[in-house]
Amino acid sequence: MTTATIDRTTWHVTDAGPSLKKVSIEIPASKVGQKLAESLDMLTSQAALPGFRQGKAPRWLVEKRFGGAVRKEARQQLASEAFRAAIDDLKLKMVGDAVVPGSIETIELSENKPFKFDVEVEVLPEFTLPKLEGISVKRPTLEVTDSIVTEELSKACINEGSLEGRDVAEPGDYLTGHAVMKGKEGTEFYNLDGAVIQKPTTDKNGKGMILGIMVDDFDKQLGNPKAGDSVTIRAKGPEQHEVEAIRGNDLTMTFEVKRIDRIIPAKVEDLVKQYGFESDQQIKDAIRQRLAINVRVQQQSAQHQQIAKYLLDSVEMTLPQRLTAQQAGRNLERRRLELMYRGVDQAKIEEHMAELRQASGATAQRDLKLFFILVRAAEELQIGINETEVNNRIMQMAMQRNVRPDVLRNELIRTNQVGTVVQQVREHKTLDAILARANVTEISADEYNKNLKNA
Repeated sequence: MTTATIDRTTWHVTDAGPSLKKVSIEIPASKVGQKLAESLDMLTSQAALPGFRQGKAPRWLVEKRFGGAVRKEARQQLASEAFRAAIDDLKLKMVGDAVVPGSIETIELSENKPFKFDVEVEVLPEFTLPKLEGISVKRPTLEVTDSIVTEELSKACINEGSLEGRDVAEPGDYLTGHAVMKGKEGTEFYNLDGAVIQKPTTDKNGKGMILGIMVDDFDKQLGNPKAGDSVTIRAKGPEQHEVEAIRGNDLTMTFEVKRIDRIIPAKVEDLVKQYGFESDQQIKDAIRQRLAINVRVQQQSAQHQQIAKYLLDSVEMTLPQRLTAQQAGRNLERRRLELMYRGVDQAKIEEHMAELRQASGATAQRDLKLFFILVRAAEELQIGINETEVNNRIMQMAMQRNVRPDVLRNELIRTNQVGTVVQQVREHKTLDAILARANVTEISADEYNKNLKNA
């Protein structure tokens, strides 16, 4: 237990569980009284009550009218200031938001009593970082073949294709409508107009996705609806969902079909004209150049994965007993941006995210463990990043998604994901720094894939 006192405020920290600390804070009655008096004096000087000029109302009347609000604001300010000072003094490396057991709002604030409260914070686990030099890494030799270019051109034709209305949904068709997700107690989690689902193709073995939930017997429950029909899909909430109340919940999802469409791929000659090329070969050459960048990213990712496995296998660490919703959300967003960086198609990304929500707890804990290791490794290697590097990463991801960088940047800001991009850049720089110290040997793509299967 560590105890400290600053400016008459006392705090001490104790272990509350794996990677969890409880910080107990006590603010003396004299400081509480001083804060309340200052707040009330300030309010009295500004208050305008009926029958009195501004700032001339009696102090006792102002206190009677606004005393509750004054105490609430003072309580929040005192708690926030003391907590920040405690974290700085104790040098705790927080990895999540602080949690007050119960509610700080229930604690009475009085001029004659000290203000006592507890805060639980998740911190970086304690562990020994392994040696970061001389790791054995295999770099697969990848190339952009004609067949890969042709496959990518086919995808582009589908992406730029037209929609053909259908009367009845068949495999591969897209259904647009109104989707609602509710839990077993009737709690509504999502209510989305304009939601889109796809009737599974034969290679999906009946598995499909609705509102970010992967359902094994989706096709069986969906059936063959027509426009105007309403279908009901039931599923168990995935254990790694970022919305904690959805986890393990018996979900009922209703989907009112408004329209059914099939994508008719565009013709190659239409794409040539649309993009301003002069021939089929020119558009193939442009695709080959873009895929060449993807190949370098894939090579980098393959080497990063090997380093990650080495780090995970080499570190013993006690993780938090359960994965919180906040941690799950961080894991999923890191994975989403990683797939964007690799150039994975947007529809495939959403499928992958749905599968990740269904992944085992061990997979989620693995991701969290790697996050902690890379944070420590970045400190050890003194990895820093700058705004230019973040802007370059956003530009690269925008190119992969075929959107303008400013559009993607605004989307990242709106969804509060810029911090995740910063973390991704830092993690990649950390892995690259370790890779620069590794023993790297070339290996064919076939041999690399064979090793993956046998691992």
